[in-house]
Amino acid sequence: MNDYSPKQKFQISSEAKTNNDQSSNLNSPNQEANLSDELSLLRSVLLGVEPTQLNKLYERLNNPQIQPEDISRLLPEAVVLRSKQDKQLVESIVSTVEEAIQASVSRDENVLSEAFFPVIGPATRKAIATALDEMMQSLNQTLEHSLSPESFKWRLEARRTGKSFAEIVLLRTLVYRVEQIFLIHKKTGLLLHHVITKQVAVQDPDLVAAMLTAIQDFVKDSFSVQKEDTLRSLRFGELTIWIEEGPQALLAGIIRGKPPQELRQVFQDAIEKIHLKLGTEFHEFVGETEPFQPSQAYLENCLTVKFKSASQQNYTYAWALLGIVAIAGGIWGFFTIREHIRWQTYIQKLDSQPGIVVINTQHRNGKHFILGMRDPLAIDPNTLIQQTNLNPKTVIGQWQTYLSLEPQLLTKRTEKILQPPTTVSLKVDNNGVLSAIGYAPQKWILAAQKLWRFVPGVTQFQDKNLLISELRELELAKQQIEQTIFLFSEGKTDFIPGETNKLPDLAKIVQRLLQTAKSLDHDVQIQIRGHTDTTGTERENLLLSQARANKILAYLNFQKINPNKFKLVALGSNLPFRPELTSEAKMLNRRVSFQISIIDKPK
Repeated sequence: MNDYSPKQKFQISSEAKTNNDQSSNLNSPNQEANLSDELSLLRSVLLGVEPTQLNKLYERLNNPQIQPEDISRLLPEAVVLRSKQDKQLVESIVSTVEEAIQASVSRDENVLSEAFFPVIGPATRKAIATALDEMMQSLNQTLEHSLSPESFKWRLEARRTGKSFAEIVLLRTLVYRVEQIFLIHKKTGLLLHHVITKQVAVQDPDLVAAMLTAIQDFVKDSFSVQKEDTLRSLRFGELTIWIEEGPQALLAGIIRGKPPQELRQVFQDAIEKIHLKLGTEFHEFVGETEPFQPSQAYLENCLTVKFKSASQQNYTYAWALLGIVAIAGGIWGFFTIREHIRWQTYIQKLDSQPGIVVINTQHRNGKHFILGMRDPLAIDPNTLIQQTNLNPKTVIGQWQTYLSLEPQLLTKRTEKILQPPTTVSLKVDNNGVLSAIGYAPQKWILAAQKLWRFVPGVTQFQDKNLLISELRELELAKQQIEQTIFLFSEGKTDFIPGETNKLPDLAKIVQRLLQTAKSLDHDVQIQIRGHTDTTGTERENLLLSQARANKILAYLNFQKINPNKFKLVALGSNLPFRPELTSEAKMLNRRVSFQISIIDKPK
């Protein structure tokens, strides 16, 4: 008995209950109770359920309302089955999901942000990588079309046909491109919405929609076609018009090139989704197109394009251009940095030079402009340009003249004004004190003591270390004369061989000595002293020494030297040059020597 289906069991139970009700009037109450128990037992055996569960089943049958528990069990399976059939269920719940998301964000935005956080980072990186890859492909394609051999042929074609080079490249590399999409109301032929690809020139979209409607009506009226049939496609040269029909509207696409059949499915999906989302708007349409703005996304999804593409991994032209740009940038950067370093070096050299003050520098149009002040005695800035290897033609300087008080330039200015002799060294310190060191003619020293006051910036003149050069010359001549001796033969007034050659030099030195002493207003007394060796008597030696001194005096008188400046002294053998231990020492004692006295005249 348990082999019956649940439905059959339910029918048997119902019939048994009916029979029991009909016979209830014939039995007594006790018999009715026993019969009820027996029927309940029979039903439980027939249906294979417990009596308590059977009671619940009777309650469900007596209450035909749908319970939430039933829907919760059937809803997942129903959603899966409907999703497998088509996309209408998805489209119908989009608005509900959008509103739910908006409500969630308005309530607490952190909920969604935390939920999306694990995928935002990877998605962003992938998007950036995809964008860079597309940029490289686009750049490579542009360069390939611009530098490849085919590009020259396309340029000739562009010149011959009058079209732009970009148009020729597009025509030769384009597989297909959906340029425009029209959404047209089926009943009235009015344009509901229109989208267009960028950089495509179009006519009035309403006029185009009316034209398509008129063409379709003309075909239906002129040929034997069924009323429900519609025009699917038109072709005009390189343009193809595909039309997909829906219950309330038409979707027309203007396509350039040869579109694949897969594109039909894209159009069909778009018109289906639009009808699903805007079904109410279609039925309520009275000429207002604003409610059909939500179809924008579906129509734009149909604006696809495909080009003849080379290998996506071949970036030869792009990398070649980037390499050239990198090399050019490196070369430009090298020369720019080198020029900047040279310019900064030049400015530093100018700043370190005394008498030059840099006020302002500029760089315009590849030239360097510099404004400043320069002392006339400062170094020429052009010489520094050559030292830094700058191009003099690119440096334009404007220098205002001023007088610098820096010690180096004060020294130069002092030397230029005082014009010291080479034996004098001048130096100005940071306090403006001028110091003179060395030997100088007395005349110059006297002039310098007056002129230093006219040097700007000099506050004091110190000449304590400055000696009169005439005194030095006087002392030098004195030393030279006193170091000169004339040697004679033994017992005679005759010079030994070679001594006569000393006489002219002696005369010159004596004359210079007397002239120098005169310029200094000094008096000079020259002693000509005669000497002998120890041979002979002292009387004879005195006479011989006087004769020898007189011979030198006679020569000086012959040279017209003032004889009043000389005095003869006969010393005999009293003042020997060396002890006479050898013949050579004895010969040196037979001589004439000189001793000079310089007397400063009282003023």
